[in-house]
Amino acid sequence: MDILFKNATAVTMNPQAPILTNVNIGISGRKIVYISPTPPAEKPAREIDCTHKVLLSGLYNCHTHAGMTLFRGFANDRTLEDWLFNHLIPAESKLTPQLVRTGTILAMAEMLSSGTVAFSDMYCHMDIVAQAADEVGMLANISNGVVGMDKDNFDFYKCNEYNQTVCALENYPTADGRIKIEASIHGVYTSHPPAWAQVMEFTHKHNLRMHVHLSETKTEHENCVKAHGMTPTQIFSKHGVFDVPTTAAHGVWITDEDMEILREKGVTIAHNPLSNLKLASGLAPVAKMLKQGVNVALGTDGMASNNSHDLFEELKMASLLQKYNTSDPTALPAAETLSLATTNGAKAQGRDHESGKISEGYDADLILIDMNNPRQTMCYDPILNLAYSTNGRDVEMTLCRGRILYEKGEFTTIDIERTLHDARDAKKLFM
Repeated sequence: MDILFKNATAVTMNPQAPILTNVNIGISGRKIVYISPTPPAEKPAREIDCTHKVLLSGLYNCHTHAGMTLFRGFANDRTLEDWLFNHLIPAESKLTPQLVRTGTILAMAEMLSSGTVAFSDMYCHMDIVAQAADEVGMLANISNGVVGMDKDNFDFYKCNEYNQTVCALENYPTADGRIKIEASIHGVYTSHPPAWAQVMEFTHKHNLRMHVHLSETKTEHENCVKAHGMTPTQIFSKHGVFDVPTTAAHGVWITDEDMEILREKGVTIAHNPLSNLKLASGLAPVAKMLKQGVNVALGTDGMASNNSHDLFEELKMASLLQKYNTSDPTALPAAETLSLATTNGAKAQGRDHESGKISEGYDADLILIDMNNPRQTMCYDPILNLAYSTNGRDVEMTLCRGRILYEKGEFTTIDIERTLHDARDAKKLFM
C-alpha cells in the first residue's frame, strides 16, 4: 500500500454510504484498494492523518479554454459578441504553441491547487495542450472547436483543427486513457451543416466524443431559430452531432423540447454559472434539466469570461442561482450540487466506471480539504460545508490516479516559478 489516509471523514459520492467517518482509505498504484474503520495489517509507505480534514473525490471541470488563462481580465465588461469578435479573437491570433502551453500549465496549476483533477478543454493547439496535460498528470479530454463561417469553401480536412486533432490522435490518447482526444464543433453560430457533416464523419471514424457550445446567449439561440426554423439543439440533433457522447457547454436558453432531446441523446450540459453571469448571458434552467433526466456537470469556461478556475465557487453559485430562479430554497441541494462536479463530471468525460466517487476499485482521484480554519470549524454536515463554505484555498492535497500532484502549496510536476515567469512575459504581447 502506497498511501493510507487514516482518521478520515470521507464524502464518497456513493448514495448507499455518502459519508464515512473515522475511516482508513488505502491507495495502491492508481487505485483505492482499502476502505475500513480498522487500520490495515500492512504498513503503508506513507500515512496521512486526516483529523479535521475531509476527503472528497476530485472535481471535474467540464468546459474550459485553458490556454485562455493568459487573457484573464482582458477586455472585460463587454457583451459576448463584442468581447469575442472585436477583442479576443484578434488577440488570439498572436498565440503561438509555446504561449498556449504556458497558459495551459498556468490553468492546471490553478485547478490542481483548488481541487480539480480533470478538465475538458476546447481550444487551439490541442496537441500541445495534450502534451502539457500528460506531463502534469491531470485527467483531460481535449478538443479544438471547429470554426467554419464560409459554408461554400470550408474543408475540414484542410483546416488547422483537423491537422491538430490528427496530430493529437497520433500521440494520444495515453495508453491508460488519462488523456482523451475529442472532436469539437465550436457552435451553431460559427459553423454550418456541411462542416458538421465532415466533422461527424471524422468523429465516427475515430470513435471520438464531441464537445460543443450550445444556446449560450439569447442572440445565438434566436438567430438560429430565424435562420433554420429550429433551435441549436434541434438542428444539431437533426444533423447527427448528438449521435456520439457529447458535452454541450452552457445550455442557457434551451427549451423544454430541447431538454427532452438532450435526455434522449445522453448529452451532458456543462453549466458555467459565473461566466454566464459575467457576460449577462442568462441562467441555465439546471434544476429543471436535472428533473428531466439531463446529465449536468460544471465548467468554468475561459478566464477572460470568468477569472477563476475555482470549481468550489461554481458549486455554490450554481446552487444559489437555482434557488433564486425557482423561488425554492430546496432546489439543487448540497449533495446534488456536489454531484455536478464529481459523478456527473466523470460521466461527461466517459470515466464514471472508474472515477468520480470514493469506492474500492476506483481510481484514487482525490482531494483533501482542510477543515481546521475559521470558515470550516463549525461543521455539522461535511456535504453542506463543501457546497456552501469551501473554496479552493481549503484544498490541502490533490491526487490524480494515486499520484500526489499538489500538496500544501507545492506542485510535484509543475515548475511553478518558471510558469509564472513565462506568463508575465506573455502579458507584454497583449497590452
